[in-house]
Amino acid sequence: MRLFLIVLTVAAVFSMADGAGAAECEVKGISLKGRVKVVDAHPDLNVQVVDAFPDLDVKLLNAFPNHCGEWQMVDAFPDFTIRLVNAFPDLRIKYVNDFPGRR
Repeated sequence: MRLFLIVLTVAAVFSMADGAGAAECEVKGISLKGRVKVVDAHPDLNVQVVDAFPDLDVKLLNAFPNHCGEWQMVDAFPDFTIRLVNAFPDLRIKYVNDFPGRR
């Protein structure tokens, strides 16, 4: 019985940690990973590309963008859409080659 309680407690701690990590990689309820399409009107997020002090480091991939900050640019069937702006962004990003994710 004691072993069962220990296993249950450990499972609960890991599930809470996963939930906290997922929330850290969201803006406006949109997960910041996956297939992304750049649009001119009605985006899910307005994004500004910056060189310093980004909210998110983005690594562009050709396939399997499964982790925070990993994006695959597509023309069809995106997970979310962005519009590139120079002011008043919902999210500031910086393109990186390694270590994508939240700062």
